Amino acid sequence: MSRRTGSCAIGVMAKTPQPGRSKTRLCPPLLPEQAAALSASFLHDTTSNVAAAARSAPIFPYAAYAPFGTEALLRPHLAEGTELLLADGSPPMPKGVDGFGRCLLHAIQGMLSRGHEAACVLSSDIPTLPTRLLVEAASILLAEGSHAVLGPAEDGGYYLLGLKQAHASLFADIAWSTENVADATRARARQIEVPLIEIDPWYDVDDAPSLGLLLSEQSGYAAPATNAALDRLGLRESLSNAILPSAAE
Repeated sequence: MSRRTGSCAIGVMAKTPQPGRSKTRLCPPLLPEQAAALSASFLHDTTSNVAAAARSAPIFPYAAYAPFGTEALLRPHLAEGTELLLADGSPPMPKGVDGFGRCLLHAIQGMLSRGHEAACVLSSDIPTLPTRLLVEAASILLAEGSHAVLGPAEDGGYYLLGLKQAHASLFADIAWSTENVADATRARARQIEVPLIEIDPWYDVDDAPSLGLLLSEQSGYAAPATNAALDRLGLRESLSNAILPSAAE
């Protein structure tokens, strides 16, 4: 029996860190090189967090990555034991599955095709996500039933979506990168009669206010790589002065 049988795959949506192409919504206040370095630290912490969760539940970790051909650049930023899975949205997709939805569906299809009972797509912008939420998502999915799992983000999107089948309609005609993504996904799940179980919300670090939340974080995963990057780049004090007052308003 394959060790993937009865397991839940978790694929971190990993865009290989490159200046000018990574975390561009954080520029400013960051410079492109700083944004790429912070993106790399997010990837390391998020994949390390999945690896930590795998010690408490039958979880199999992946980096669902893009673009093709950047594997050598990506590997140093991943936790040990993380498998690479191309998820660039390049295969033919059902009508209406566009943009980032192509990558998400590609990732789900790829993980399920490798023999896992369930598969989750996970944001790479959540370095402090509590490990317990990953364990909870996997446990829910591996329980009997045809349900899905949603981890809503505080900005109206979601940081995690877990499925037992690759329901393409959950990725079709969605206005990605808007505050309506989670609500649209909930509505679509109701339409196709897939029970959607929600776990606790968390925040993506993808703009200046959420970067301020990261700087003031007191709970969740320790995110050692991210904290080291903030110190190494000399960002903690400068960003605190620039961001925290506005983030608190």
